[in-house]
Amino acid sequence: MAKSEKSSSKKKPKVHKELEGFEMSINSFGEINSSFDIEKLNAFLDKNVDDKKLAERDDYEEIKKPKTKKKK
Repeated sequence: MAKSEKSSSKKKPKVHKELEGFEMSINSFGEINSSFDIEKLNAFLDKNVDDKKLAERDDYEEIKKPKTKKKK
């Protein structure tokens, strides 16, 4: 069975305003290509997503707090 034309048209999903313009694809070699720097994406996820694996720890609230940078 062939896909209908409706399902093959690409619609832009609704995204968080900090991630507007974010696109991700996989090339023919299996490499992931992204329009955002991986560090920026990780910072966004750290800020907005709770880590389920760490939630069971007793010291989770301490880990969750943002770390202050030391000045030299």
